[in-house]
Amino acid sequence: MILLHTADWHLGQTFFDYDRKAEHILFLAWLKEQICSKQVDTLLIAGDVFDSPNPSADSQKMYYRFLREVTSENPALQIIIIAGNHDSAARLEAPNPLLEDMNISVRGVVRRNNEGEIDFNHLLIPLAKGGYCLAVPYLRQGDYPDAETYAQGVQKMYEAVYEVVKDKQQPIIAMGHLQATGSEISENDRSERTIIGGLESISPDSFASAIAYTALGHLHRAQRVSGRENVRYSGSPLPMSFAEKNNRQGVVLVEIGDTTKIERIEFDVPVKLWSIPSQPMPLSDVLDAIAKLPDGEIAENSPFLEIRILITEPEPSLRHQIEMALKTKSVRLARIASIVPQRENDTKIITYEDLQEINPMDMATDIFCRRYGGEDIPKEMKNMLQGVIQELER
Repeated sequence: MILLHTADWHLGQTFFDYDRKAEHILFLAWLKEQICSKQVDTLLIAGDVFDSPNPSADSQKMYYRFLREVTSENPALQIIIIAGNHDSAARLEAPNPLLEDMNISVRGVVRRNNEGEIDFNHLLIPLAKGGYCLAVPYLRQGDYPDAETYAQGVQKMYEAVYEVVKDKQQPIIAMGHLQATGSEISENDRSERTIIGGLESISPDSFASAIAYTALGHLHRAQRVSGRENVRYSGSPLPMSFAEKNNRQGVVLVEIGDTTKIERIEFDVPVKLWSIPSQPMPLSDVLDAIAKLPDGEIAENSPFLEIRILITEPEPSLRHQIEMALKTKSVRLARIASIVPQRENDTKIITYEDLQEINPMDMATDIFCRRYGGEDIPKEMKNMLQGVIQELER
């Protein structure tokens, strides 16, 4: 059985007001080629199909056109999709009556019966080539069995769905959209950090050792989790921020037989992300660095540019000078990061972008400890605050 694992497409994302539709179209065309050439049996999409719970009509057309074309070209292909925290679970599941006729299963909503009990069977999907998939979507407060913490609730959910499997001798795979303990996020990356709280880290032990492969989404950097070869993030197909510009994009190919073989297939992103200079420098040095950029017309595949400038004195014409210097360059200016040097004993100036990078729970902990002493917020209060944060993010 051959599986292909991908996640975090974020269809509809705009990159500093630049539309990324052309990039996503190229990725989906490349993905179709991989599915055909590798003779994939099951495609696993581990959440965050869309960048917003209310995606544009264009984004939805792109998504459904891909599903129709890939299943038409590969009639035996099975597709399993789970919702991520950026997706609307109900919206993603709504076309299920039509998609199921195309051998596509979508799981976003955690169902309960009239007695309020979770329908674990709904999250267990038989695999076309034999075996089962634990298709657990992104879990919000109240989606999981009763537990003291979010992490314990998620672990209980996977254990309960696993117990539903009648024949555990057959191959079992799991899907999830979460942050696993031991995983790495990109430094200073708002696109990941703002949706992650420390209490949400899930232990890889939540996935039974008998599970052949666990396909995760949520983090945009491709990686193994805690050294476990068969518990992986596929990463996003496109870098979502300049903090991710050095990530290696792609998908994961998994062949399950007598043993499990795992192969990383890299996708050469059509638009590169450049940051100049490598370290923040004064305007004169920035203008020298711009002069070395390639000349030419701006095209759909022209790199996105981040400029890092050190501000030592007021310069009202800064942006104008930068834009004039870039006038003949074949790059697209996305961001000017202005950095003010911090002097000894100075209080750091917090910019709007700095504020976006701060974890709400870290902020609350810092304020609580300075106001009331101690080293941490009481556990009960932290759990309640985490619930509020998750509700706001949703």
